[in-house]
Amino acid sequence: MQLDLTYLEKLEAFFTSGDLAFEFEHGEEAKRLAILEYLEKLMDLAEIADELATKLIFKDGYLEMLAGAKPQK
Repeated sequence: MQLDLTYLEKLEAFFTSGDLAFEFEHGEEAKRLAILEYLEKLMDLAEIADELATKLIFKDGYLEMLAGAKPQK
């Protein structure tokens, strides 16, 4: 799977521009529910990404490597 940062940037712009809020405020009930479900799923994925990033950063002293320190055994 290829990670698509461009899509995340477009999503960020959609959120920060106020366009999503506008669609929510002016949308039908079904549209509002879909937006809330989407945001809930996105928050769930953000939690998973945070946990994974923490594991990857601290696994095998990766953080120390990034900082230029030698890992101790």
